[in-house]
Amino acid sequence: MAKTDLFNIEGEVVGEVELNDAIFAIEPNEDVVHRIVKNQLANRRQGTAKTKTRSEVSGGGRKPYRQKGTGRARQGSIRAANHVGGGVIFGPVPRDYRYTTNKKMRRLAMKSVLSNALTDSRLKVLDEFELNEIKTKQVVKTIDNLKLEGSTLFILADKNENVEKSARNIKDVKTALVNTMNVFDLVKYNNIVFTNSAINKVQEVYV
Repeated sequence: MAKTDLFNIEGEVVGEVELNDAIFAIEPNEDVVHRIVKNQLANRRQGTAKTKTRSEVSGGGRKPYRQKGTGRARQGSIRAANHVGGGVIFGPVPRDYRYTTNKKMRRLAMKSVLSNALTDSRLKVLDEFELNEIKTKQVVKTIDNLKLEGSTLFILADKNENVEKSARNIKDVKTALVNTMNVFDLVKYNNIVFTNSAINKVQEVYV
């Protein structure tokens, strides 16, 4: 079993946590992680980009000048693509970029990222993370106590409004629940901080 230190919010080591090797000590599959991150980003796209074709732009109802005798190239409409204000050829139209990936790939990607985070010392576990009131200063203090540099993702077992509201004003800090955490965020953030109850929940879900 892999092991890591258990910290309190003062940054002191108060114990040790055993982590399941099937989740936190596998050989990371970078290809699968890449595929899942790419899928998540595609699913977030709005797909609302739109340009008008020559049939949709206004004007151009008549031929701008006669076919022959002017010495100029023949033109049928001033709204053809070669004119300013004309339609766009093969421009974007609204579409859905979403596509699905299978469950085994998503689980493997999650395990790969968690294993990599533990190996790179990006993963920390807090014994608990409770606040009596909404206090941004307390979250900042906890980050300083844990000596976390760069962006930080806190993962909680259950919804905690005090912690979530205290953290949301801090730049590059985000909170998530075990059931809402995703591969993209785990790759994006420099530090991943689980509560002890959250890490236990992860081990129940992903074993």
